[in-house]
Amino acid sequence: MIDSISELFEGAAAKWLSAVDAEPDKSNQHEIGGLPSAGFRRYLGEPAKDEVLRFDTVMAYLEDDEDTPPEIVEDTVSWYDCRWKNPSRTPEYRLYYRSNAVTDRIAEGDLMVIAKARDGSLLIVFAPGESEVESQIRHVFGFGDLGERFQAASMPASALTLPLKLLLEEIGVASIQPDDATGDLEIVLERFPDRFPSTAEFSSLARELSRGDPLGQPDDTLLAWMEREEALFRAYEREVVLERLEQGFHGDVDEFVRFSLSVHNRRKSRMGHAFENHLSALFTAHCLRFEKGGAKRVTENKSRPDFLFPGFSEYHDPAFPASRLFLLGAKTTCKERWRQVLAEGKRLRTKYLATLEPGITKTHTDEMLAHNLQLVVPEAVHSSYSVAQRDQIIELREFIDRVKSAGERGGTIG
Repeated sequence: MIDSISELFEGAAAKWLSAVDAEPDKSNQHEIGGLPSAGFRRYLGEPAKDEVLRFDTVMAYLEDDEDTPPEIVEDTVSWYDCRWKNPSRTPEYRLYYRSNAVTDRIAEGDLMVIAKARDGSLLIVFAPGESEVESQIRHVFGFGDLGERFQAASMPASALTLPLKLLLEEIGVASIQPDDATGDLEIVLERFPDRFPSTAEFSSLARELSRGDPLGQPDDTLLAWMEREEALFRAYEREVVLERLEQGFHGDVDEFVRFSLSVHNRRKSRMGHAFENHLSALFTAHCLRFEKGGAKRVTENKSRPDFLFPGFSEYHDPAFPASRLFLLGAKTTCKERWRQVLAEGKRLRTKYLATLEPGITKTHTDEMLAHNLQLVVPEAVHSSYSVAQRDQIIELREFIDRVKSAGERGGTIG
């Protein structure tokens, strides 16, 4: 199991791109200097005066828009002494890389992170400044305040939570290991020999095969359940996909495309359902009364909240105190979708949103606060937020305690 970024990378450095960095020269190449000042020479080496070292490199440009997938390019970059023709001068090492679909998108003020992988390749990631994905990437590698000069990453030893692993997976960094679940794969195959299990079935099995303390440590338990399910899913999916590939598609391109899309869509849709499944299990373990939105369980304008405590009949009863009602949205990632929660319960001044998303920008958390939306984030993810932001968010345990307290006042627990 991969627990820290240092298991994947030897080191990393980052900076904000200057105008010169972001502007391609006339030969359609970019060059980046200043890496030795961040100690990166020990990862790239010291080429001789007339020597060029080349590294296989994955470049990625990330944005907050969920509908815009990361731009990813595999290329080769060059590392050499640009003063090699002047032997009397001290070496000046620079990194050269060709123009491509990623570098065509970079702009002044973007974040640039370069990391040396354990296999000897490089990862170069760009993201718009003041974006959520920029904040997340900086947190993953342990960067503090940055300038236009490269600074070395602290490479934190703290465990990589599932949300951060998923971020790395988006750019092709294998941080979730299906082999983590190999020991339990036979159980999955035995229980579901002929069909892909539903998300509810997978979630239930993940909880069955996981260690956790839902009563004493709900935050850690939620993340453990989510990570276990993801590993089980990846291991089972690999078996199913390999079997289908071995059968072949007999030249039927349309069938291959349909199968590929089904794999992609299943990966994309199941995470949110798994999140809700595990939240439901936690609330049940704590004997909280709640209902999930559905065709006949709606608030105003036929809105279907993810969770309503203690339920919809109480919500629609004018005599039931609003102070004992809690509306919780559940979104693994927020982006702009957090605004949907605001319209789901007009009776309630304060609404809650549970998320796994790390490093939401302060602009967004301030806006949520201004709209009386209380963010609920598992404790282990809090470190991805600034100290000022942490005062604005609560742990899952605190949300459960608030619901319990209100229920105990009105007898709605159990």
